[in-house]
Amino acid sequence: MSSSNEESSAIESSPPESGETEGYATAPSTTSGLPGGIPFIIGNEAAERFSFYGMKSILTIFMTDYLHWMTTAPAGGGMNKAEAIEHYHTFTASAYFFPILGALVADIFLGKYRTILYLSIVYCIGHAALAFMGSPGTSAGMWLFAGLLLIAIGSGGIKPCVSAHVGDQFGRGNHHLLTKVYQWFYFSINFGAFMSTLLTPWLLEHYGPHWAFGVPGVLMALATFLFWLGRNRFVHIPAGGVQFLRETFSWTGVSAILKLSIIFSFVAVFWALFDQTGSSWVLQAKNLDRNWMGVQWLESQIQAINPILILTLIPVFQFLIYPQVNRVFTLTPIRKISIGLFIMTGGFAIVAALQELIDAGQEPSIAWQFLAYGVLTASEVMVSITCLEFAYTQSPKSMKSMVMAVFLLSVFVGNLFTAVVNRFIQTPTVTALVGEGIDADVLASGKIEDKLFPAEVLDAADGEEGKRLVVLGPDGESGTDDDVVLSLDKDGMLVSVQNESEQAFEELADQIEAVFFAQTDSDEASLPSVDAIGDIVKDATDAHGNPITYKLVTRDSYQLFSAGADKVEGTRWDETLTVSLARAQSTEDAAGDSGKPYFNWLERQKIKLLSEGDAAKADEVRLELVEARDGGATTTFSRDYTIGGRLLLEGASYFWFWTKCIFITAILFVPVGYFYREKTYIQDAV
Repeated sequence: MSSSNEESSAIESSPPESGETEGYATAPSTTSGLPGGIPFIIGNEAAERFSFYGMKSILTIFMTDYLHWMTTAPAGGGMNKAEAIEHYHTFTASAYFFPILGALVADIFLGKYRTILYLSIVYCIGHAALAFMGSPGTSAGMWLFAGLLLIAIGSGGIKPCVSAHVGDQFGRGNHHLLTKVYQWFYFSINFGAFMSTLLTPWLLEHYGPHWAFGVPGVLMALATFLFWLGRNRFVHIPAGGVQFLRETFSWTGVSAILKLSIIFSFVAVFWALFDQTGSSWVLQAKNLDRNWMGVQWLESQIQAINPILILTLIPVFQFLIYPQVNRVFTLTPIRKISIGLFIMTGGFAIVAALQELIDAGQEPSIAWQFLAYGVLTASEVMVSITCLEFAYTQSPKSMKSMVMAVFLLSVFVGNLFTAVVNRFIQTPTVTALVGEGIDADVLASGKIEDKLFPAEVLDAADGEEGKRLVVLGPDGESGTDDDVVLSLDKDGMLVSVQNESEQAFEELADQIEAVFFAQTDSDEASLPSVDAIGDIVKDATDAHGNPITYKLVTRDSYQLFSAGADKVEGTRWDETLTVSLARAQSTEDAAGDSGKPYFNWLERQKIKLLSEGDAAKADEVRLELVEARDGGATTTFSRDYTIGGRLLLEGASYFWFWTKCIFITAILFVPVGYFYREKTYIQDAV
């Protein structure tokens, strides 16, 4: 760092070519060395990326497993996979929509430095909101929404400014260092991401969401302070004001944006797949054997393999692969992007094939997903890093932030596409009518009208607390065999779902589990295959005459489902019984080295909420948690019967859908890239 500081001092003493504003240099110096502000930008980026990727790495798992427990009373079920993926990508899309606003604020009004500084403070407040999630007075869902919105505004707003701010530090004398510095810039991003994706899931597992979201917030505050320290070392390019608008809407500006938008529209599909490493890939990892190289990985930690591979592959591509390929034909940025899109196809094909093994009831090694990460990361080097530099060099001088925002808008479009797909593959569930609990006054009124599910509230049976909610079936009439009965406790929380078909599902599950226990070693055996129980299932029907289908979900779970009362698959009336297996484990194994079971934060939270301060009840909950987690002394099955809520695209079909999307995109990009003509702009070029 000392040599960089000496270079920085030399730059500060050199008079800028265009004078100074508020004591700051407004144009690059004529030095041929590294600009003095670069170390501060790189350090700031590492800390900021730690905070962003740390929070983002646990977001999907938090929504599915933790959010509904962030209350002061026992809560209902968590989000399903598609819903969590939808919200994850909606947030990611938002974080990449606000760059366009950040770029406008920077280029018209505040300049890049002040925009970065002010929005970083908003960013910090967002992290604080997540850290205080579950505090009394406001629901955890509202804290989550507020925190993610503020982080999206702060993180998104500074994104185009930071990367363009890097390029602003270079002039004619040292622009040859731009590629190298962008490599280091990307290195800092991935170093921060690597550290955070290892640490943050561990904090969530053992210390809970407050620490897991709080520590990234502290790192964001550090990033903001570090950026402020470098204020006197930076080149501060003034905001363009009205002149910026003129140049933006000039023929040069409009044509540059339109040309790049065509390229980045294809890159959007790349992001639609790439960012699923934080959603669908994490959820897939829950069903893999995560004991690899002597380490038991948490599902969210597996994302750390991407940044560590980036740190490895950047120099490999820069100093080995690119020079060798250039001997055969010139690797232009467009060609790099094109090859990268085809490589991404291979990465998702591996994950799709891996999911097929899971769907068949196997438990493959996490090493296969690591292989997919290797292919995906090679694609990232060729697409993402290339686009980062390409967006800067292809934009007119006064539009650097704006064009960076257009590039980042491709991430927004890609994640929005993923969110929309996951929105439309979900079918409603009758339990959605209950939500987080029906208000006691509504229960007392005796009737609920809902646009999707007309329902009536009936008194509970004698001796029971709570109510029964009768949801009218597709015929809209009360008292027919398509009605669904939801049993609610005194707080309006769902206890059970019942209808005429439930008994048929339960009886079929009894027969399937009898086949399982008939095996010689049921503690280690696999669930029966579809062929093995074909004779049992082939004549099974629900109460409405629809066939019941058997499907393996993972090594330790299966589903029985039918079209339901409306006799149409993929609607809110589909009937599903999900069965999970807890394998037996010895008491010694379950207790661990200390002789007592260890409870992570989520389990401790469940004990606290479910026991309601009763010590005897707390002991019962602890015993139930140990049996559910470790199998107890015997192998057991648990069942969950639901109406609606099935996914129209799931399992391997989900991953193959995305594989086809990127393959078609790669093919279509070839002729588009062939006809694109590059034009390079450097900040102080004549």
